[in-house]
Amino acid sequence: STGLTEEQKEFQKVAFEFAAKEMAPHMAEWDEKEIFPVETMRKAAQLGFGGIYVKPDVGGSGLSRLDTSIIFEALSTGCTSTTAYMSIHNMCVWMIDTFGNEEQRRRFCPSLCSMEKFASYCLTEPGSGSDAASLLTSAQRKGDNYVLNGSKAFISGGGDTDVYVVMCRTGGPGPKGISCLVLEKGTTGLSFGKKEKKVGWNSQPTRAVIFEDCVVPVGNRLGAEGQGFSIAMKGLNGGRINIASCSLGAAHASVLLAQEHLAVRKQFGEPLANNQYLQFRLAEMATRLVAARLMVRNAARALQEGREDAAVLCSMAKLFATDECFAICNQALQMHGGYGYLKDYAVQQFVRDIRVHQILEGTNEVMRMIVARNLLQG
Repeated sequence: STGLTEEQKEFQKVAFEFAAKEMAPHMAEWDEKEIFPVETMRKAAQLGFGGIYVKPDVGGSGLSRLDTSIIFEALSTGCTSTTAYMSIHNMCVWMIDTFGNEEQRRRFCPSLCSMEKFASYCLTEPGSGSDAASLLTSAQRKGDNYVLNGSKAFISGGGDTDVYVVMCRTGGPGPKGISCLVLEKGTTGLSFGKKEKKVGWNSQPTRAVIFEDCVVPVGNRLGAEGQGFSIAMKGLNGGRINIASCSLGAAHASVLLAQEHLAVRKQFGEPLANNQYLQFRLAEMATRLVAARLMVRNAARALQEGREDAAVLCSMAKLFATDECFAICNQALQMHGGYGYLKDYAVQQFVRDIRVHQILEGTNEVMRMIVARNLLQG
């Protein structure tokens, strides 16, 4: 809570309490049974967590990027997988709120902010992951409609969600030929692949999303034709802070679990907490967590203020926080010894759930490219 306003401390407290009471007791069951906890997320929406940085006139909370980071970090201590989906949902609602016209905002945002409906972000394709500008899903204009064909891969919430924010090609090759359409579940020609079996993130379904001659009204396009790639990237700047914040929560929880385990576990006649090597490792974990948190919060402020260096700071924060926090969770598991590898112990789930954060919202290799390009052009 260091450096936070009284209001931010209050958001944090509410989020921590919700995580402890409504999420943590069910985290293992949601993971094991692959349950998408819709009702729990709707309870979170009642606290304003369904559209955290969406404008209040359409049901959002109107909070800052820093407020959002604080909330997602706290929620992630209860269930990282569920919070990560909520962060993607929030990003989608923000994109509609920011780039949609008044009619679109009022049509889509209120039911998404209340989480009566859920959203998915559709950018990645089977053949275009890091190279998102080469996407092939096409939308051909026919009168007042687009006819959409193609497929998206690794879509969080796919098949279980109601609204799909889709990047598709309406023009020539490259980023300037990409537009953004909003599709609703039930659209003719919209179908889904099998539910993927994943290492972690099991409380949210992941499927391919398939478009076969889907007729989408031109009135469902966000922004102008050719603006889609820019919309997608602006969404991802915030998405990178969000997913980094979820990593902070997992690492925070793992440090506490390690601390507790070292105090109660005895070896060679005394608690592990008396072992200086383990004391030093715990100190390093806490130090790296605080360093990562400061980077993420700095990037959140830059994005909120619209600073010129915001995109590169978001990339740096995502790279640093997701790498460091995975290492922290993994070290916490190591400190648990054989117990850490048992599913009865929460630390292994934090390790599994956090691993994918180094891949999604732009891989950490791509984050390095963005930072390097910025430095070399400077």
